[in-house]
Amino acid sequence: MNFVEELKWRGMIHDMMPGTEELLAKEQVSAYVGIDPTADSLHIGHLCGVMMLRHLQRCGHKPLALIGGATGMIGDPSGKSAERNLLDEETLRHNQECIGKQLARFLDFDSDASNKAELVNNYDWMKNFTFLDFAREVGKHITVNYMMAKESVKKRLNGESRDGLSFTEFTYQLLQGYDFLHLNETHHCKLQMGGSDQWGNITTGTELIRRTNGGEAYALTCPLITKADGGKFGKTESGNIWLDAKYTSPYKFYQFWLNVTDDDAARYIKIFTSLDKEVIDALVAEHAEAPHLRVLQKRLAKEVTTMVHGSQEYDKAVDASAILFGKSTADALRKLDEATFLAVFEGVPQFEVAHSSLESGVKAVDLLAGEAAVFASKGEMRKLVQGGGISLNQEKLQSFDQEITVSDLLNDKYLLIKRGKKNYFLVIAK
Repeated sequence: MNFVEELKWRGMIHDMMPGTEELLAKEQVSAYVGIDPTADSLHIGHLCGVMMLRHLQRCGHKPLALIGGATGMIGDPSGKSAERNLLDEETLRHNQECIGKQLARFLDFDSDASNKAELVNNYDWMKNFTFLDFAREVGKHITVNYMMAKESVKKRLNGESRDGLSFTEFTYQLLQGYDFLHLNETHHCKLQMGGSDQWGNITTGTELIRRTNGGEAYALTCPLITKADGGKFGKTESGNIWLDAKYTSPYKFYQFWLNVTDDDAARYIKIFTSLDKEVIDALVAEHAEAPHLRVLQKRLAKEVTTMVHGSQEYDKAVDASAILFGKSTADALRKLDEATFLAVFEGVPQFEVAHSSLESGVKAVDLLAGEAAVFASKGEMRKLVQGGGISLNQEKLQSFDQEITVSDLLNDKYLLIKRGKKNYFLVIAK
C-alpha cells in the first residue's frame, strides 16, 4: 500500500514537504506524531493523528507515538489564545501510561515486526538538559527572525491575547524541533506528522536537522477536522468526547458518531476507519439511495466504537439505543450496567422515593401519583393505565394499583416509567 495515496483518497493531507512521497516509496520510514499528555485520556480530537500512524503502519512503515512530557510542561501556542496549565511529573507519567494503553487499540506495539510501533516521551531526553546546554547546542542553529516568522507566534504577538506570548511558549517550537532532531539521530526518524496548525513547529524541526547534521527530514500534516457547518469537531455541550469510558460512556461515544450529519459521515468514515475505498464507496452509494436508513452513520459508529471500546461495548451501545425507540424488552433493560443506563436516560425528569417504601410493596398509583408525583393526579394515571399508555421497565402497567416492590428495581435502584411512546421518567429509590 502507498501511504501517501492512502491519505490522499481519505482527505487526510493538508501540507506535505517536497520529497516526502519519494522517501516513503524507497524505504521503510520511521515517522512520529506528538501527543500532549494534558489528560489521562485521548479525545476524538487526537484521532486524526492517531489514524495517520495506524495507516502508516498498515503501509509497512514504523510509527512512533511521542508523548510530550516535557513540552506538556510548557504549552504550545499554536491555535491557542492563552498559556495552558503546567503539569507535574507524577501526573505526566500517569497520563502517559493511560494514553499508551489507548494507543495499543490502534497500533501494534508488541509483535516482532520490524515496523512495530514505539512509545517515547520527550521528558526522558529533556529532563537533564540544562538551559545553557540547550542554548549552546540547539538555540544557536535557529535565528529569532526565523522563529518570529511563524504564524502561531505572529498571531499571539499581534494582540490576539491580552497577555501576549511568554518566553516559555516562544521556545516551544525549538523544543519540538529538538524532539525531531533527537528522534532523527536515535530512531532514524525522517518524518513528522500532525495537524495543519503544527506546520510551523514541524518545519522548525526539519530546519534544525538540516542545519545540525544535514540529515533527511520531512513534514506532512492533515487538515484540522471540522463539522460540515464549520463548527469544532468533537465538542458537545458537555465537553470533549473522550476515549476513556469513565469520561464518555461507550453509549455516548457511539451516539456521537451515529448522530453526525450525512456530509460529515461521508468524510469521517474515510478518516476515522480502516475500511478500504471499495467498501466506503459502496456504503456512500447505498446511503444515497436511502438516506433515512443512515447506513453511513451506523457503519461509522460501529467501526469507531468497536476500535476504541471493543465489540462487546458496541453491542451494548446498540441495545441501549434501541430502548429509546421502544424496540427493546425488559430483559434488555435489565442487562444494562448502571453507567450505560444513566447515560441513556440522562436529562429525563427524575423523582426520588424512599427505598424502604418498596420493601413491603406499594401500589403503583400511590407511588407514581403520590410519593413520586410522576402524574398530577390518581385520576389522570387511572385513565392512562386503562388506555394502555403507561409502561414500567418497558412492560405495560396492567392496573393502576399494581404492586411495585424492590424486585422491580433496575440495578436495585431505578424504576423506568414511560408515558405514551416517548416520555420517560426515572424514579430513584434511595
